[in-house]
Amino acid sequence: MLSAVMEDYIKAIYTIERDSDGRVSTSALADHLEVTAPTVTSMLKKLEERGLADREEYKGVRLTEEGKLVALEILRHHRLLEAFLTDQLDYDWADVHDEADRLEHHVSEELTNRIAEALGNPPVDPHGDPIPDANLSVPTESDTIRLADANEGKRVTVRRIRHQGDAELRYLADAGVRPEVELTIVDVAPFGMITVETPAGEQSLPEDISQLIEVVPVAAADGVEM
Repeated sequence: MLSAVMEDYIKAIYTIERDSDGRVSTSALADHLEVTAPTVTSMLKKLEERGLADREEYKGVRLTEEGKLVALEILRHHRLLEAFLTDQLDYDWADVHDEADRLEHHVSEELTNRIAEALGNPPVDPHGDPIPDANLSVPTESDTIRLADANEGKRVTVRRIRHQGDAELRYLADAGVRPEVELTIVDVAPFGMITVETPAGEQSLPEDISQLIEVVPVAAADGVEM
């Protein structure tokens, strides 16, 4: 059995590794988990001893194949819990991350599979993150770009909002920016602020916030980007 803390580290390594496409540094893990570098080093040694992580001095850590399977199982629990809390218990999509963090370590595979079945086996969670299936295969993700890289005048659909913290999610929820909402890029300021038209009106988003938002172009009926 793995402790909840070990599972948190495995999930963090997987998430950072996927985004960076390389080994994860001790400092990156420390920042992500809000712990000290020596604490990270101590835990990585334990994960390496269990065959879940591969450390290389001065180059960082990556998960082994067994470690990746553990990460995908944790993510399946977490993302299905987020979907369940939103769909069945009327939680706001911006408020479910911490609750799912607490519950993900304590749900059985049977309960997880029953939740998935009750929800119709959703491919993504309320933030647009893909949910691994019962075989721990991840659904194919559509090609997206970050909102920060979209061009002025384009219409886009939000596909995914990468979680950085509840404050950021609440900020976006209050701004009316959420998965499957269509936006029009009204203005891209030279200093990074992006103004978008949402169904609720115009909103100006700082660059660090727009970097969290993954979008796809809205296409016309003939398949030509609008």
